[in-house]
Amino acid sequence: MHDKLFHSPVAVTVGLGFKREIASLAEMHDFLTDWTTSRRGPLYRNAVEACGLALEGCITRDEARHALVEFAQATGILWPEIEPVIVARAVARGYGGYAA
Repeated sequence: MHDKLFHSPVAVTVGLGFKREIASLAEMHDFLTDWTTSRRGPLYRNAVEACGLALEGCITRDEARHALVEFAQATGILWPEIEPVIVARAVARGYGGYAA
């Protein structure tokens, strides 16, 4: 299973703003197996079936990856293509450590 890598990983949101990259069929299988039972639906089942078929060689890795992307989009966990920019700027400090 380790040699069944995707052409590019699928990034999904896990937790509060944390990203997980799924780069292979093995990682896809692990991710889907750990998915909350109460949130499983038709697209989840499609992704699981596609993963199994790709592992057997019946469909391509790209087809399985596409099923994972569709599932992630539908559930709102697909990480955005363009990562959010975090801006940091200096704050002028006044007397006693308070902002001026």
